[in-house]
Amino acid sequence: MKKEVTNRGFSIIHFTDSRGVKCSLQKSSSATEDAIWLGVDYASTTHMHLTKEQASEIIKVLQVFVETGDL
Repeated sequence: MKKEVTNRGFSIIHFTDSRGVKCSLQKSSSATEDAIWLGVDYASTTHMHLTKEQASEIIKVLQVFVETGDL
């Protein structure tokens, strides 16, 4: 994982998935709520735009996966 800052001053982490696909996790510029962008880099429409609450729910699911290998 490589952490950088965008031209607009937002944190972005670049990484690749298990198949070598380039992905990123970026702080959103949304002025109305804390949110992130998460997804593959090859097409902007495949990014997910998540609020803090949504990210919290995804973390719960991902934690189950980390612990059990299942969703």
